[in-house]
Amino acid sequence: MQACPYDALYIDPETHTAAKCNYCAHRVDLGLQPACVIVCPEHAILSGDLDDPGSEIAQTVAREQVTVRRADKGTRPNLFYVNGDEASLNPGATERSEAYFWNSQSAGVGHFARYAQSRSVNSDVLDLASRLELPQAGALPDPVQSAPARQVEVLLGKARRVYDTPDKGLLWGREVYTYVWTKALSSGVVLAMGLLGTGLAGPTLLPNAAAETLAVAVGLVFLLLTGLLLVADLDQPRRFLYVLFRPQWKSWLVRGGYLITGYGAALALWGAGLWLDVAWMRLAGGWLAYPLAFGTAVYTAFLFAQAKGRDFWQSPVLVLHMLVHAVMAGAALFAAASVLHPALGGWGEPAARLLAWSIGANLLITAAELSLTHANTAIEEVVHAITRGFYRRWFWGGLVLVGNLIPMLVLTLAPAAFPSAIWLPLSATFVLAGLWIGERIWVEAPQRLPLS
Repeated sequence: MQACPYDALYIDPETHTAAKCNYCAHRVDLGLQPACVIVCPEHAILSGDLDDPGSEIAQTVAREQVTVRRADKGTRPNLFYVNGDEASLNPGATERSEAYFWNSQSAGVGHFARYAQSRSVNSDVLDLASRLELPQAGALPDPVQSAPARQVEVLLGKARRVYDTPDKGLLWGREVYTYVWTKALSSGVVLAMGLLGTGLAGPTLLPNAAAETLAVAVGLVFLLLTGLLLVADLDQPRRFLYVLFRPQWKSWLVRGGYLITGYGAALALWGAGLWLDVAWMRLAGGWLAYPLAFGTAVYTAFLFAQAKGRDFWQSPVLVLHMLVHAVMAGAALFAAASVLHPALGGWGEPAARLLAWSIGANLLITAAELSLTHANTAIEEVVHAITRGFYRRWFWGGLVLVGNLIPMLVLTLAPAAFPSAIWLPLSATFVLAGLWIGERIWVEAPQRLPLS
């Protein structure tokens, strides 16, 4: 659904499957016009064969000045607007309101309406900065009392919405950003162990039984949680079976499903080798787990990039964003575990160093995503919502301060003043909390922008 730049898809509340306007195929197949064409009293909607030069629609398109929506997305739209202007074609060009000329809407509709309930807004205070903020519940303005003001604005040439599509709410909610977080924990613990084994963060740490047991146990537990959240987001469990047994290989949802399944199998083989003390199983499971952990960590970036309706997710550094988050999570887990398990005591300082480096990388990547030249105003509005709009407190106070700056300060200054039993678990807790907050912001904020 996020791939449609026109917000045309929705979840049918009866079948719980994706649906959209099918152009009245049952009528067109019989040579009849679509229902919207028939019921329009002003003949404002035309339908027909654009390849037939004698058809009314082909002649109108050839004769009139026509425009299309979101031509930059490469969808080659065949819905043309005669004399369409920016205000009527761009959902962000006019202010969202709850008091229109001919209708009022106070809640969302459809399967995801729970994310759009209790939304009301005073249209007089909406501007570029506040358009993306989540309104608080309250009384709707009186349409009769506010009508003169709206009419004056129209007379002065200000575009106003007179009708709006029902708000579907956030299509990807808490299940998605929590599943991205659990997936980072599952894959990151293996990736961090691999990086610590290279000597990148200090002495070369060859994986011992305790480290491998931690990687397998954490990897499997959080991978299981990832799968449960993924299935919960799909609502119908059999859809995950469709992903596996009726795959569409162009979809990164399918590729990700196989990566997660393969990663789980590798971890299970690795764990069986540890449990049964079978060297070849332990070795084969470990070697298979590393590349599959990498794929599991980063595939979501490609999945988000296929959501063409959300420009913010087309960032070229989103792969690094996901990878660094996984390494941060894994390094945090090893730093905390070094205090709890005697066999991992020597892993604390290298894990802390790897955690500090990954925090620095995360701050640089976040700054790049938010400050690089933006392709369009849609991305600018999302960035504004994150840094100065609705998510500003979550971003500056949660992601930046709690999740990055405080742990970096603790990792830098605390070793000389406090025992590791205090500052390593504290830093790890802050980092993991900041990661969850960051995933929530990156998943939610782009969806606040209306597509229709």
